[in-house]
Amino acid sequence: MGKRLITQRRGRGTPVYRASSHNYEGEVKHYPTESTGTVVDLVHCAGHTAPLMRVHYLTGEQNLAIAPEGIKVGDMVSVGSSAEMHNGDVLCLRDIPEGSFIHNLELQPGDGGKLVRASGTFAKIVAKEDKGIKIKLPSRKERLFSPLCKAALGIVAGSGRTEKPFLKAGIRFHKFKAQGRLYPRVCGISMNAVDHPFGGKCSHIKGRPTQSPRSAPPGRKVGKIAPRRTGRKR
Repeated sequence: MGKRLITQRRGRGTPVYRASSHNYEGEVKHYPTESTGTVVDLVHCAGHTAPLMRVHYLTGEQNLAIAPEGIKVGDMVSVGSSAEMHNGDVLCLRDIPEGSFIHNLELQPGDGGKLVRASGTFAKIVAKEDKGIKIKLPSRKERLFSPLCKAALGIVAGSGRTEKPFLKAGIRFHKFKAQGRLYPRVCGISMNAVDHPFGGKCSHIKGRPTQSPRSAPPGRKVGKIAPRRTGRKR
């Protein structure tokens, strides 16, 4: 019998898994045109793990950006090839020297930044090749990016966030609630039989294999989905 899993339950649109995004400060992305601005405020947003900075540009527009370490209210931030290589400046990868730390990296030119946005994270430009710019991501994987992709200089602020304990389960609940995440999360064998295929009285015994065929119905497709191999490598 198929069972409604968490990923299916999210699609119903009820407040249980809905993030209160109307309380967020706004969308964080790179300013699209070349300009210079001043940091007018540092703000906290429940939808981001890193602190944000509100920048007022010479064009009269304001934009939200991820705050790097060492930034403060009143500092100047530049966007474009004329930037002076300070923390928070946004440049194309081709204009950033090798060995620099960057954050808020674009996957495709013009998307505003998709990678390296969590607090305390950074990426490093390893080499500039004919095929593209090789960058070492926080996962320690190296990947090639287009030279036209933009990134901000510096390390994302808030690196000590994970060192502070939650102290109470209620604080953790409200943090996850603001982001639309489920808390607490338990494994399938700890659930009831109606909530998961692995659930039941014998919590330490699954009762069925953990390998799920590719053709299984959505309620049964849990565990290892059509794995190439199982067991310990010898």
